[in-house]
Amino acid sequence: MIRSPHLRRDFAASLVVFLVALPLCVGVAVASGVPAELGLVTGIVGGIVAGLLPGSSLQVSGPAAGLTVLVFEAVRQFGLTALGVIVLAAGLLQLLMGALRLGRWFRAISVSVVEGMLAGIGLVIIAGQLYAAAGMKAPASGIEKIAGLPEALVRAVGSTEALASLGVGAATIAVVVLWKRMPKRARAVPGALAAVLLATLASLAFGLPVATVEVQGLLGAIQPPGADAFGQLAQPAVLGTVLAFALIASAESLFSAAAVDRLHDGPRTEYDKELMAQGAGNTVCGLLGALPMTAVIVRSSANVQAGAKTKASRVLHGVWLLLFAALLPSVLELIPLPALAGILVHAGWKLIPFRQVVLLWTAYRGEALILVVTAVAIVAVNMFEGVLIGLALSVAKTAWQASHVKLEVIDKGAGPVRAYLAGNATFLRLPKILDSLEALPQDRPVELDLSGLHHVDHACRTALENWAERHSAADTEPVRVTAP
Repeated sequence: MIRSPHLRRDFAASLVVFLVALPLCVGVAVASGVPAELGLVTGIVGGIVAGLLPGSSLQVSGPAAGLTVLVFEAVRQFGLTALGVIVLAAGLLQLLMGALRLGRWFRAISVSVVEGMLAGIGLVIIAGQLYAAAGMKAPASGIEKIAGLPEALVRAVGSTEALASLGVGAATIAVVVLWKRMPKRARAVPGALAAVLLATLASLAFGLPVATVEVQGLLGAIQPPGADAFGQLAQPAVLGTVLAFALIASAESLFSAAAVDRLHDGPRTEYDKELMAQGAGNTVCGLLGALPMTAVIVRSSANVQAGAKTKASRVLHGVWLLLFAALLPSVLELIPLPALAGILVHAGWKLIPFRQVVLLWTAYRGEALILVVTAVAIVAVNMFEGVLIGLALSVAKTAWQASHVKLEVIDKGAGPVRAYLAGNATFLRLPKILDSLEALPQDRPVELDLSGLHHVDHACRTALENWAERHSAADTEPVRVTAP
C-alpha cells in the first residue's frame, strides 16, 4: 500500500525514469534487430508487472544493453518468431529457480566473471554500433566486427551519407558525455534523451540523409509465439539459448539489486522474490513476443537519485511508457538510427570496467586475468561460452588457492629426517609434494607428520601411501606416518 507522504516524490521520480528509459528501450530494440516497439513493450512489462511484485522496491527493470548481443544472435539464428518462446522459457526457468530459493546463490558468482562478461558485451556493442552509426551492416561475429572496422572507416570516408550519419552519432555521444556539465536545470532532462532530441531536430532542420526508426505500431509489433515456435524448444541450440538468457539475465538483475541496495537506506532486496519477479516479467514478455528484461542499473540509480521511496515510481514509469507507445508511436519515426547507435556506444563504453581492471591488477592479478580472458572469450567466441570459460577459470583458480599446502623438512644431520605437511593436500599440489618427498635421503629413517593437514583427497592419500611403501623397501627403517 502506497503512503501519501511519498506519492509526490514517487510521481516525480517516475517521470525521470521514464525519460531515461525511453531512448534506451528503443535503442536496445533496434540494436537487437527487432522492431523498436518491442523495446517499449519490455519496458512496460518491466515497470508494471515486475514493478508490482515483491523483491526489490526501487530497482527498475526493462530491456538491457547487456543482453543485446545475445538477443541479436538468437534472432539471427532462430528468427524473430522464436524470440518469444525463448524469453518465455527463460522466464519460467527463472520462476523455478526463485521457487527453489536459488536467488541468493547468484551472489556467489565471481565478480570478475560478471565484470568480464559486461566488458565483453560492451566491446561487441561498441564495435557493432559503430557500423550502425555509419549506416552500414555489421558483420556477424565479434571478431569480424572489430577486425572490419578499419575497412568500414575507409568506406565511410568516401561516402557523404556515411559521413553525415557518423556525424550525427558522434554528436550524440558528445552531448551525452558533456551533458553532466550543463546547468542543473538543464540536467533535469536526462542526457540520453536530450542527445536524441537534439539529433532528431538537427536531422530535420538540415535535411540530413540519415536512416530513421521504422515503426509498425504497438499492436503490429507484438507477435505471440505460435505452435511452430514452441516446437523449436526441441533443438539443443535453442535450449542452450534459453539457459543463457535465464542465467545471464538473473545474474545481471541480482548484481544490480546489490548495487542499488548500496544507494539507499530503505528495505533490502529479497533475492529469491526478486528472481521470481524477473521470471514473471520475462514470462509475460515471452507471451507478447518481446525482448527479455533484466533489472537495469542506469534506470534504477536514476530512480533512487530522483528521490523515489516506494515501488510506485517504477510502476508509474511503465504506465508512461504505455501511454507513449499507444498515443505517440509516430514520434519514433523521426529518431535517427545513428543517434540511437551513439547512445548504445556510450552505454557499451560504460559497461567496460577500466578502473576495476587496474585495481585488480595491482591487488589480485589472478582476478584481473579472469576478467580479461572472459571479455576476450565473449568477443572471440560468443557470450554464453565466454561466460562458461570465465566461470571455469574462476573455479580452477579457487581450487588452486584452496589446495594450499606447506611441506617443511627438518634434517639435523643425525637421527630421522622429519617432514611436516600442513594445509590442504589435493591432487593439484601432488607433483610438488612428491618431488620434495622423493628427494629425501634413502639411507636415513623418515618421519612423515600429516597431523597439520585439514584435508587430504583420495589421490593424494594414495600417492603418499605408495611413496611410503617404496621408500621403506630400500633396506631402511619403515617410514613412520602420523595420520592427519
